[in-house]
Amino acid sequence: MENLIIAGQFLLSLSLLIVLHELGHFIPAKLFKTRVEKFYLFFDYKFSLFKKKIGGTVYGIGWIPLGGYVKIAGMIDESMDTEQMKQPAQPWEFRSKPAWQRLIIMLGGVIVNFILGLLIYIMIFSVWGEDVVSPKNVKNGFAVAQHFEQYGFRKGDTFLSVDGKPVENVLKVSKQLFLRDVKNIEVLHADGTTEVLTVPENIGKEMWQQSIMEPFTPLFPAVIDSVIADKPAFKSGFIKGDKVVSVDGEETPYWSDFTAKIQQSEDKPLEVVVNRENALVTLTVSPEENKIGVAPLFKVDEIVTVDHKTYGFGESVSKGYSKAYWTLKDYMAQFKYVFTKKGASSMGGFISIAKIFKPVWDWKVFWSNTAFLSIMLGFMNLLPIPALDGGHVVFTLYEMITGRKPGDKFLEYAQITGFVLLLSLLAFANGNDLYKLVMSWL
Repeated sequence: MENLIIAGQFLLSLSLLIVLHELGHFIPAKLFKTRVEKFYLFFDYKFSLFKKKIGGTVYGIGWIPLGGYVKIAGMIDESMDTEQMKQPAQPWEFRSKPAWQRLIIMLGGVIVNFILGLLIYIMIFSVWGEDVVSPKNVKNGFAVAQHFEQYGFRKGDTFLSVDGKPVENVLKVSKQLFLRDVKNIEVLHADGTTEVLTVPENIGKEMWQQSIMEPFTPLFPAVIDSVIADKPAFKSGFIKGDKVVSVDGEETPYWSDFTAKIQQSEDKPLEVVVNRENALVTLTVSPEENKIGVAPLFKVDEIVTVDHKTYGFGESVSKGYSKAYWTLKDYMAQFKYVFTKKGASSMGGFISIAKIFKPVWDWKVFWSNTAFLSIMLGFMNLLPIPALDGGHVVFTLYEMITGRKPGDKFLEYAQITGFVLLLSLLAFANGNDLYKLVMSWL
């Protein structure tokens, strides 16, 4: 049932985005009196689930849920209708329109994506507001990844400002470090002193290479919530509710202390003292691949205090614009990691995208994910790859600058090349998903 709810949200979000994106092409095409032959949600190879012709345009739903399209007369697109292109150009065709009109038609889809993302974020802030955790509301401060101690960060720190700007939500500092070229962070140490710490220019690259995506996590007590069957902790006698006191004689009051000792064990036996119903129990455990198979008890209200903020319409517009801007900028910043070996192996397809939705229907999360996907799709469609809107835009701009229009044969081969490239990337990304799914079952 949970998987059906996730799938339902994903398909609804995807369908909404596809229809509105294609409307972004459809509307300016109609305004410039360009004939639109087909308007489809999903692809209709060989047959359609539904279709109806209205006013010269066939509206339909295909059976392959990989996207959608509008077929504009006189345009080389994914339909690869080369026979039409062999005929003399007609005044209602795309190829007969001035370059500036063709540019607007091609940009219409991504413009709708960006506007849609912005409007949804404005709505979210207006209807639901937002939850934030201010620096003073992290009760024990933050645990610090060992790699970051060399820059002056200490256990128990909290964050006051990033590059001179006050921190609104301390839980987002790790993300800012990874994506936003942060230069310095003002911290409040556990002893009450403050310090401005400088981080390297390539800190995001370091985090990626070291797989430290969350260098700062709120400190919380080392209490075990669950023990995985047949794992080292289970075999050693750990049970739910155990409070870890020490590991090899060193006190480990926080979960980060406990996991650090396990990760540093090199799979050698550890002597762990736990408090079990007010009695001290000593257990010996031998980690496997620096893991023992336990999960922590994480009570949010005992670790952080969450403040809920509400906004009027004017504030929602400002907050929505900021959210949309940083969503796009952050996505562009992390896109460069796709071109690394690690990035390629972490690429995901439809399963990965669907997993961002919750197994329960939550409208705030649904709209937040839809806004993110809208902006992401807008950016992806602007990439200068033939078969994407960005490829058509590049060719049109080339024509406008040089006064020379690329030949139909060139555009046809470019479209084929781009389409093959996109199918290959789609197969690779979804192959990664299937591989991870199969490995999780083994």
